[in-house]
Amino acid sequence: MHFLVIGSGGREHAIIWKLANSPKVSKLSAIPGSDAIAQYATCHSLDVTNHELVVEFCKDNAVDLVVIGPEAPLVDGLVDSLQATGIACFGPDKYAAQLEGSKAFTKKICSDYNIPTAAYNVFDNLKDAASFIEGNQDYPIVLKADGLAAGKGVIIAEDKTHAIETIEYIFDGGFGSAGSKVVIEEFLEGEEASLFVITDGDAMVTLPAAQDHKRAFTGDKGPNTGGMGAYAPAPCMTSDLIDVALKKIVEPTLQALKDANHPYKGVLYTGLMLTKQGPKLIEYNARFGDPECQVLMMLLQEDLAEIFLDVANGTLKTQNLTQCDKSAICIVMATNGYPASYEKGSIIKNLPDDISSSDDIVFHAGTKKQDDMWAANGGRVLNVCAQAENFKLAHDSAYASVEKIDWPEGFFRTDIGKSAL
Repeated sequence: MHFLVIGSGGREHAIIWKLANSPKVSKLSAIPGSDAIAQYATCHSLDVTNHELVVEFCKDNAVDLVVIGPEAPLVDGLVDSLQATGIACFGPDKYAAQLEGSKAFTKKICSDYNIPTAAYNVFDNLKDAASFIEGNQDYPIVLKADGLAAGKGVIIAEDKTHAIETIEYIFDGGFGSAGSKVVIEEFLEGEEASLFVITDGDAMVTLPAAQDHKRAFTGDKGPNTGGMGAYAPAPCMTSDLIDVALKKIVEPTLQALKDANHPYKGVLYTGLMLTKQGPKLIEYNARFGDPECQVLMMLLQEDLAEIFLDVANGTLKTQNLTQCDKSAICIVMATNGYPASYEKGSIIKNLPDDISSSDDIVFHAGTKKQDDMWAANGGRVLNVCAQAENFKLAHDSAYASVEKIDWPEGFFRTDIGKSAL
């Protein structure tokens, strides 16, 4: 079968690497893909915001299934456009993708279906938001741009001055149209974890729980990023906690979308805070997390292509996926300056090219071939991953690989998975 993957980052590199190992996949394409992804798939430079072009490509090239990696095409309704012409997809439609595309939309579902989450207020103008902040006595508080902001639209304000400055920045266009609304919510204390389920709208399978590291620098310091590392399975997510999160958070959300005649089809990322009162919802993503996807792809025992097809065809069976008895970790190497301004083009040396079968794998998040050498071409550039019989072995192996890579213009956190050690 011919699979098309939309995207170009480390997440898509990992998905394509996994699909390439499936006997069901005879051909792989990517839009736009990357030089690293081109080792497995034929890459095509098309504008995914032009839905007619993507539909035409799928028809001309007999694509059997489209897998959408990033959030923007999902929120933009690419699934709707493809399905309207009979092309099968893995990913939610535009309405369901609002779980990630609008934090206010998700909070409304939480209110309507009694889903545990932080107390919140939604504002569409600076005056009302500032007035609320002036009257607030509890800090820190969390301020979120309502729409998509590449993982950077969440700010924890430590005091009133910081909160006012942040709200002014957001409403002044700091996150573009994503900041047309702002969600202000209470600060939740506890440990964060990520829970992933794959569903066809009825049946559901649960993937190993993971933990992501959002802050840029070691010690959870610096600004939020798209993610500086991840590992799975996360010891903090016991089987009991997973059951509670599924029953009180995930299942009511999926029911809400079924009630709205937009059943969720794809992978649902549930960002959780493990509070003293139990798991509470922080956010949803309508796709695989990045870099959590990379470790999940390493641990997954089943045929990923079969799972994707079952979701698209509505034939998924509720089951527990085969639990890999290994642990996996991903360490992100980013360009100096990220998540703010950074320069492209620096050369990366001592980077292994073959990732086909090793337990030590480097997925490329933002690289480009330059005179037969790899050059940095983004903020998050490399995903250095490893899996092993236990977490310490995986951790030590991944960091040993990081140390071998010669890239003075890059940086990484030295404490990924510290709480699991």
